[in-house]
Amino acid sequence: MVTVAALWLPILISAAIVFVVSAMVWMVMPHHKSDFSPVADEDGLMDAVRKSAGKPGLYYFPFADGKDWNTEAYRDRVRSGPVGLLRVRDPGAVLGMTPALVKSFIFFLLVSTLVAYITTGAHDAGAPYMSVFGTAGPAAFLAYGLVGVQESIWFGLPRSVALKHALDGFVYALLTAGVFGWLWPA
Repeated sequence: MVTVAALWLPILISAAIVFVVSAMVWMVMPHHKSDFSPVADEDGLMDAVRKSAGKPGLYYFPFADGKDWNTEAYRDRVRSGPVGLLRVRDPGAVLGMTPALVKSFIFFLLVSTLVAYITTGAHDAGAPYMSVFGTAGPAAFLAYGLVGVQESIWFGLPRSVALKHALDGFVYALLTAGVFGWLWPA
């Protein structure tokens, strides 16, 4: 029986590889350059956000709590638009990326640890590379590749962006599976 603790090296290496590749995807690769668009009046929008939603948070507009969703007044506000989500971020978090990078690496370690847990339940020591790969890959894809699906379904993330996240996640899953297959205990 293989334990999760015995897989500390593939956990660490796969998390490190995904961390580096994900940084390259976002900084070097061109496919995410079109994920965000500028607004026509950025200064006006920023002034309005400062006035209406100045602190970091997630805002939905037009807003209604559960009891007002079915009122005609709310439905009229939705029909007249715009309808949207507004994520207001802490400026310090944007200018100082170190905490986000640390949190990303911790997330990648968590995913790799869960992949190790799932894979140890399916394979004993000495399992063939492709067998381990075939378990670790889909497990990693669940975390990395499906990240944008719920956002697309419920919160308006464009399908093209969700698809790009899925493709990135597929690459991360292949890398994770490759490391686990390569370093699986004999």
